[in-house]
Amino acid sequence: VAHEINNPLGFVSSNLHTLGEYVNTLFELVDAYEAALGLVSLPAGAQAKLDAVRRHADVGYLRADALDLLGESVDGVKRVRQIVQDLKDFSHVDAGEWKRVDLNACIASTLNVVSNEIKYKAKVERDLAVLPEVLCNAPQISQVIMNLLVNAAQAIETSGIIRLATGAEGDWAWFEVADDGKGMSEEVKKRIFEPFYTTKAVGQGTGLGLSVSYGIVGKHGGRIEVFSAPDQGARFRVWLPVNGSREEAGAVAG
Repeated sequence: VAHEINNPLGFVSSNLHTLGEYVNTLFELVDAYEAALGLVSLPAGAQAKLDAVRRHADVGYLRADALDLLGESVDGVKRVRQIVQDLKDFSHVDAGEWKRVDLNACIASTLNVVSNEIKYKAKVERDLAVLPEVLCNAPQISQVIMNLLVNAAQAIETSGIIRLATGAEGDWAWFEVADDGKGMSEEVKKRIFEPFYTTKAVGQGTGLGLSVSYGIVGKHGGRIEVFSAPDQGARFRVWLPVNGSREEAGAVAG
């Protein structure tokens, strides 16, 4: 799928570059004609028609807007290409793919994938520390980050803030996702990791996201801490051993 998307993206990117050169050439030609017209006297009818075309065309506006539109289109192509790359990285959930990973990079790429779902609900704030690389399955950890981000966005009813933070203590690294949404009662907190348990409206979730995340983190030898109260938002902190679970650390070392 990524290949099928990247091929036409390449054509679009190349064509936009060429189109930009054509537009610049056309405006250079317009400038040359404008300069030449200042040196000649046209019949009254021709001059009136030329003046009407100038007013309608508004060349100054067209020049600025055309270049802006081309720039936005080029940026859009770059963004689509980056999203495709992030989706490729995200989809490689191979059980044997354990390696040392920068958690901050995982957060950045995952945020890029889900940004469209978040941007209309929340402003994202980041407080990312310098971390040791963590031995883990990067796509699975990205899945956990995505689930927590989506969960945070859905907890915000109108608009709010999602805070992302990372840190390290001893042989452990952590990342957390916090929101200023509606929060949870103690009863809900006790059940949030149960499969199919959800407090969301029909169609907003399956109740599996947090359960899957819990299983992934457990497989990594880590743990998830939850801090929340009604009307006080929620904060999920995920702890991961820097050197991975014992089984995977041994397999990589071997």
